[in-house]
Amino acid sequence: MKKLINKFLVFAFAALAFTGQSMAADEGADQLVKRISNEVIDAAKNDKDIQSGNQKRINDLVETKILPYVNFQRMTSLAVGKSWREATPEQQKQLVAEFRTLLVYTYSGAIAQIRDQQVEYKPFRAAPEDTEVEVRSQVIQKRGEPIQLNYRLEKQPAGWKIFDINVLGAWLVETYKGSFATEISKSGIDGLIKTLSDKNKKLASMPVKASK
Repeated sequence: MKKLINKFLVFAFAALAFTGQSMAADEGADQLVKRISNEVIDAAKNDKDIQSGNQKRINDLVETKILPYVNFQRMTSLAVGKSWREATPEQQKQLVAEFRTLLVYTYSGAIAQIRDQQVEYKPFRAAPEDTEVEVRSQVIQKRGEPIQLNYRLEKQPAGWKIFDINVLGAWLVETYKGSFATEISKSGIDGLIKTLSDKNKKLASMPVKASK
């Protein structure tokens, strides 16, 4: 289950890469998700470097086109849970950096897998004054059942930002929350930081596997 979640969470972030236009502060959350999802799926299908597993090309895409639209500060604090308040500002900074890097490496490995997927969107329901919303969708593939793919977004002055993703019924924050709590109970905040750092070093040495 964890392996499957990792694979499709990558697609979730890949579907949210931005392709050169500035994000409008008044753009609706559902409009943002729909537009950039379609743009990136098209780009990935036509980018031979991404399809061949070019690490630099994929990392550049993730760093410049995806991460600016994710609130990693909030995502990390939610995943760390109550222990977040006990961490020092420096520890919090390190946790955000390591968690961010972990997600980059975890997701970049499957960006090269995008081929024939399409996204269908569920009816969007939100009031104009809502500052947190959920955009629901599903990924349609030629093989296999549709994949549930939902986003939680929060409204900020510059526009909407993602702070959680649901794939196959599992929210990203909850997926990591249990393992983070276990590590903290064993070796504290510094232990979690070291675990994440060690994992990131291991992932950095692994080549990206391209789709067959």
